[in-house]
Amino acid sequence: MTDLFKGIYKDKTVLLTGHTGFKGSWLAYWLSKMGAKVVGYSLEAPTTPNHLSLLDFKMISVIADIRDQQKLDETFATYQPDIVFHLAAQPLVRLSYDEPVDTFETNVMGTIKVFEAAKKTPSVKAIVNITSDKAYENKEWIWGYRENDPMGGYDPYSASKGCAELVVNSYRNSFFNLNDYGKTHNILLASCRAGNVIGGGDWAQDRLMTDIMLSVSQGLKVDIRSPHATRPWQHVLEPLSGYLAIGQKLLEGKQAFAEGWNFGPENEGSITVQKVVESVKEHWSDIDYTIAKGDKPLHEANLLKLDCSKANILLEWKSVWNSHMTFEKTVLWYKEYYTNTLISTEEDLNTYITDAKKKALDWTK
Repeated sequence: MTDLFKGIYKDKTVLLTGHTGFKGSWLAYWLSKMGAKVVGYSLEAPTTPNHLSLLDFKMISVIADIRDQQKLDETFATYQPDIVFHLAAQPLVRLSYDEPVDTFETNVMGTIKVFEAAKKTPSVKAIVNITSDKAYENKEWIWGYRENDPMGGYDPYSASKGCAELVVNSYRNSFFNLNDYGKTHNILLASCRAGNVIGGGDWAQDRLMTDIMLSVSQGLKVDIRSPHATRPWQHVLEPLSGYLAIGQKLLEGKQAFAEGWNFGPENEGSITVQKVVESVKEHWSDIDYTIAKGDKPLHEANLLKLDCSKANILLEWKSVWNSHMTFEKTVLWYKEYYTNTLISTEEDLNTYITDAKKKALDWTK
């Protein structure tokens, strides 16, 4: 495991914001397995149960608000990270309608405050900022968005992520300018956008897979909203491998990778919500559902897709698991948890790496 990504993460100090969240907990675990010293900075886990508390590995956990500049500065100064993965966010579209101010404060000002802390810390060589596919101005196109398409956002969450991308560009031009790299600063900054991620250990509200798994565990039917909405579904390990690959390039001082990057599945991974429910039922027959009726829901995009050609070609990154394997691994994680109280995270990670090696992906060599 320590040889992955050219062994770049072994003995590195990695500051990971949002480590108590779904993606953050998987990333913290993977980094730890590769020999990194992981320092997490986040609020308390938002749900009970939560993935992080079910895992057994060593890391430093700082429980604090991403908007607290003083605490951020203290944390950076204390641990002197080599690289920062910034995942902390208010991640839910529907909640952003109820809490727009908190959403913008966390997702925009929180990002700025992380960058400000990094500016003051001589050890930091790389920042990988994580936003979302929803950062793009969505015109419901049938083709995928490319990294140079305009940012936008209809709902507060999507708009906040579009704003965060503008912040990234501003800091890259103003403070981490590539022309000044190695002269007035030593930080390379990249931004990554991913489609809908699923996998074991996500209990956040208003997420399709979570709703399905909670319902089946309680012997209930799940109400499915927006059955015709199409999303690019991928296992959580897919974008994480992309984030780690970008982090490797930045730590190696490769300036060409200090840009925006999309990480999403092949075209076959763009599937309607209803098809997803039908697919997961194949792996757990107890799943039952109804199509929700009633008032028109708050606006959510019906069609959203990423073009990942840039990562495919320049980073030599590709998806490892197809949609069938993605749904199977996700469902079986929850099934093992609810029926046998077993945690399959390590097994899933090992299988993913083995399958990636079979495909001879660059990050496995």
